Amino acid sequence: MGRIIAVVNQKGGVGKTTTAINLASFIASCGKFVLLVDLDPQGNATSGLGFELQKISRGVYEVLLGTAAFRDIVLDTAIEGYRLAPSTIALAGASVELVSLPERESRLAYALKEVDHVYDYIIIDSPPSLDLLTVNGLVASREVLIPVQAEYYALEGLGQLVNTIRLVQENLNPHLEVLGAVLTMYDRRNRLSHEVLQEMYKYFPNKIFRSVIPRVIRLAEAPSHGVPISHYDRHSKGARAYEKLTREILATESA
Repeated sequence: MGRIIAVVNQKGGVGKTTTAINLASFIASCGKFVLLVDLDPQGNATSGLGFELQKISRGVYEVLLGTAAFRDIVLDTAIEGYRLAPSTIALAGASVELVSLPERESRLAYALKEVDHVYDYIIIDSPPSLDLLTVNGLVASREVLIPVQAEYYALEGLGQLVNTIRLVQENLNPHLEVLGAVLTMYDRRNRLSHEVLQEMYKYFPNKIFRSVIPRVIRLAEAPSHGVPISHYDRHSKGARAYEKLTREILATESA
């Protein structure tokens, strides 16, 4: 079975999708077969890999409602070994529609069982909320990666996120573990960035990645070109940071 990692933070603008796209890319560059699941109705991971949401007829929405399987919707990206399960505009209504469905929290988990043996890694890009879509991602995963922006307000809500993960562990997915938290949009010249990093240890003791993602323009530019940073500017600071994070995560495979 492939390693399934949900990238989660209910606060928007923390680099969650950037982390999901680029982590999947660097894992693929290491010879792994990777599936990125765009579980965010905004579809930023889908558009960030060069696809137009309006032109996609079926996506994760249809999988959650049971009218399609993953093998029916998966798209090849321009990168070898890297595939995408796209978001579509219809996904925006999924949280409401899932409420009345049986086993509503486990729809994604059941669907992924058909393909989890095919991929070495499945990365789930969750929406910036703690709704049913995010819960589906947590139930389907074995590990959670939490990007935290290097700003004061980014710490707000971390307690709620930790509590949500605990509730999922106790009631829906006892195998779920926190893989770790990664500091994003870091500015070494900013004292606040150092303070946020210290505060993170209160929430995730022994679960902070040494890799720190800097605030650099090249990471923000790459999605507009429809490629990860590894293919936009492989030698940039942002690319080197995500490559280092990837090595840290791959090193935990046998842990």
